[in-house]
Amino acid sequence: MVSTEPAQAHTAWHAQDADAVVAATASDRQSGLTAGEADERRRRYGPNEIASEPAPSTWAIALQQLKDLMNLMLIAVAVVSVVIGEVPTAIIVAALVGLNVVLGTQQELKARASVDALAKMQTPQVRVTRDGTLVQFAATDLVPGDIVHLEAGDVVPADGRLLTSATLETQEAALTGESAPVPKDPQTLGAADVSLGDRSNMVFQNTSVTRGTATMVVTETGMNTQMGEIASMLSAVAPSKSPLQRELNSLTKVLGIIAWTAVALIVVLGVIRGQSLTTVLLLGISMGVSAIPTGLPTFVQAMLAFGARQLAEAKAVVKNLTDVETLGATSAINSDKTGTLTMNQMTVRSLYFHCRWYTVDGEGYSKTGRITHVAGDAVPDFTLLAYGLCLDSDATVSDTGDVVGDPTEAALVVLAAKVGVDAPLTRQTYPRVAEVPFDSAYKFMATFHHLQVDGSTRFVELVKGGPDVVLARCATAYRPGRQVAPLDEVREELTEANRTMSEKGLRVLAFAARRLDGQEEAVGADPMSFVEDLTFVGMVGIIDPLRPEAIDAVRTAHAAGIDVRMITGDHAITASAIGAELGLGPGAIGGPELQAMTDDDLAAALPNLHVFGRVTPQDKLRLADIMQKSGAVVAMTGDAVNDAAALKKADIGVAMGSGSEVTKQAGKMILTDDNFGTLITAIRLGRNIYEKIVSYIRYQMSKLFSLVLLFLVASIFDINDGVALTPLMVLFQHFFITLFPVAVIMLDPAPPDLMKKPPRDPRLPIANRTAFVQWLAYGVLQFAVTLAAMLLAPGDMSTTEASVPMTTAFVVLSFGSILAGLVMRRDPESGLTAPILTALKILSVPIVVTVFAVEIGFLQDLLMTTSLTGAQWLACLGWSLIIPIVVEAEKALRRRRHLHSEPPTPISAPVAVDPQRAR
Repeated sequence: MVSTEPAQAHTAWHAQDADAVVAATASDRQSGLTAGEADERRRRYGPNEIASEPAPSTWAIALQQLKDLMNLMLIAVAVVSVVIGEVPTAIIVAALVGLNVVLGTQQELKARASVDALAKMQTPQVRVTRDGTLVQFAATDLVPGDIVHLEAGDVVPADGRLLTSATLETQEAALTGESAPVPKDPQTLGAADVSLGDRSNMVFQNTSVTRGTATMVVTETGMNTQMGEIASMLSAVAPSKSPLQRELNSLTKVLGIIAWTAVALIVVLGVIRGQSLTTVLLLGISMGVSAIPTGLPTFVQAMLAFGARQLAEAKAVVKNLTDVETLGATSAINSDKTGTLTMNQMTVRSLYFHCRWYTVDGEGYSKTGRITHVAGDAVPDFTLLAYGLCLDSDATVSDTGDVVGDPTEAALVVLAAKVGVDAPLTRQTYPRVAEVPFDSAYKFMATFHHLQVDGSTRFVELVKGGPDVVLARCATAYRPGRQVAPLDEVREELTEANRTMSEKGLRVLAFAARRLDGQEEAVGADPMSFVEDLTFVGMVGIIDPLRPEAIDAVRTAHAAGIDVRMITGDHAITASAIGAELGLGPGAIGGPELQAMTDDDLAAALPNLHVFGRVTPQDKLRLADIMQKSGAVVAMTGDAVNDAAALKKADIGVAMGSGSEVTKQAGKMILTDDNFGTLITAIRLGRNIYEKIVSYIRYQMSKLFSLVLLFLVASIFDINDGVALTPLMVLFQHFFITLFPVAVIMLDPAPPDLMKKPPRDPRLPIANRTAFVQWLAYGVLQFAVTLAAMLLAPGDMSTTEASVPMTTAFVVLSFGSILAGLVMRRDPESGLTAPILTALKILSVPIVVTVFAVEIGFLQDLLMTTSLTGAQWLACLGWSLIIPIVVEAEKALRRRRHLHSEPPTPISAPVAVDPQRAR
């Protein structure tokens, strides 16, 4: 008796006949499993997914956060505070450490949740026969015994035994190390002890289909697959930090060195002066607390995560937070056409059949519509064309317009329905005997069938592909009345018809046929050799209307200094018409002309080339490489398996949500709506996030420099016994003052001219010389104002009791920080421009808090502040206003200089786009 239990991974499925495997899994070739059987097996075997290593616990993440250099330094400050009796200081520093740990842990958990959500979004979709119907669902729902349909571009969703195949090849490098694609066929292998790489009738989970089509029966799922067994032996690899994180960590270490050098200097000066150990340590604590940039890495990580969430809400999912930063530097886009710049609702508009014109109406994937012709012409017999429409394609279109498969093929299925032919029934009646699947190298597809032609069964070859490719393989052509003429007699007419449709922006596919009665065995051995001596049948002109927002998106990209190019599998003439409608720019070139150019010639010509037609995968890769060498940050969109290499090469590989699984794995970002406008939105968000990070660092570093200088000068010149502010005053600033300007920076909307600036130079780090000088200058400004206010305030300064000078310094530093946050939120734009009301509402809170800190009794005792008179408050406000006035004046001077200087020549950086499959 045959067991109905699907066997485990050790079963030698490859040594069993295909029918025996189907029987062993209690399945059926034609109808597959029933829904009930699938549910029962899913409960028994679990979901079809690889179990990941258990994520670290919250406590483990928190401990890792606690080991951060900044937190360790703060812990040291807290310990010293306890030793010298500054218990309130120790408590607040400990609270600051706790806050850092909590925020850092929370951010890490959110990042992990985002990765988990992305993993779910990236779950491959599979086409499966269930209950006798072809359906599509997530690969995680597969169970042993399912009948799965595969084609080029798919990721194999589970281990399985092939039932049928047509020129199938898979890439198994991830599993076996074999770099070349492996030919596959269902033939039973004679021995059971065949090595994994030689099991030619098996396909394995997470390998990719590079060519051909096939059906398979699932034999193993989840951890029972070959990939699952490997995964069970692996340990997780620690995630690496992004370049931005590493840059900021380096900056933090430099600041730590500066801070502790200053602490050492202050301590040495205190000892030389003969100050007590307690006083010296108090000085060191004050300096250390003021100079440690505790929130810098956490804030940047939070901003990147915030950007990633914003992108996801805008239907753009990034795999790594660092890609948010890279997006903002994009200077060139190579965009696919189909589904990205267009609606991806392919519709046949024109038909040229037997050298006669016909018009097709109807919209999208609706099967209602008519085929009209010139009055007086006889109604043609579309049978041979209908065979090609149905049998030379794999897509299915439901009566409600839902498409499974390639959109262009879906348009052909819809045209067949308008002719009155049912595609699924036709495919079932006339199965493929052999096949030459579509490949971007030769740009056609051929299938071989036993068909009813002229009342008898004939063995017929059907070919579909680009008109130039198909015509090159034809010897004859049909004329009206099904007369067959030598191709040379009608070649000019056919070429003109192709040109007419192409110039209208229509994508043209040609159909041809050949009778091969009695040659089944030879065809099975080498089907490619029979794609010649064809008879030309006709051409269809297909249009995919532009997305309404695509033209505006291209215009926005150009205003932002981003060069946009379209790379497509369409004929260069067709692509040129669409490029002109989009306003891409001058210059269109075809694949052959592109391949004839040297790299130097191509690099020189790129500024005047914006449309690329009939390109190969190698062309896309070459374009991305040349553009990157010219200094461009390249974003490339793609959806087909032949785009994967170029997407991986690009700085930002952008995969389409509806594209092949291989492409989605190769890309760094996925557009879930396949919309070019979403990519431009993503770049805008990326720029805005980067601008916020730069603004935050500018604000934070200026404040840190001002505090370091204040304490150094106070110590060196023995101002107020070397203590400019008490440790609790500094901590109060960190906790209750600077938090609100940072919130203003985070919530500030993008400047209206954000997409009118050229892309930033990715080679220029945040901590560049110009930025460092600016930070230091702003820090010196805040320090000078605070010190002047302290020195000119009435009253004596003391470290043992509250004094007006120290309180004045505290207030001026607070007000100055608040106003600095307002004007530093943008650069070089004015921070006083609209919208400003929301910012003022937020900043009113720390102003009130500062007043409370000075005027409320228990806060006076805690912070060592004293009440100020009305005149003294006005004086503090006056001193503080110097900071925004000077900052705004400096920015205005820079804007004026820029206005009168010659604008820099933008880098012309093309980005490689995904050529659609010319199917």
